[in-house]
Amino acid sequence: MANDWIDNLKYDEKGLIPAIAQDYEDGTILMMAWMNRQALELTLSTGEVHYWSRSRQELWHKGATSGHIQKLKKIYYDCDRDVVLVKIEQVGGIACHTGARSCFFTEVPI
Repeated sequence: MANDWIDNLKYDEKGLIPAIAQDYEDGTILMMAWMNRQALELTLSTGEVHYWSRSRQELWHKGATSGHIQKLKKIYYDCDRDVVLVKIEQVGGIACHTGARSCFFTEVPI
């Protein structure tokens, strides 16, 4: 079956795997969230990214309320099979709940 790879991912004890969302066009890392098997399957079947909300303990269709959906372009998993990378088109240009384009806007001085 085409989605057998989903079974071979290494989920944590809660059935979750980290998912990094990256802009398909320019490579900007936009956010990190969690997925479970159902979120991955919904993402693949709808073409729009779904995550698992740990705080609400429910599936979360990114942009369902804000309109800032994420259209799936490509999906990868890493060499250890314990992280997923979704390359997306960020509708409206905003991925972060703060209204920023990316969740990674706080630079640490080094």
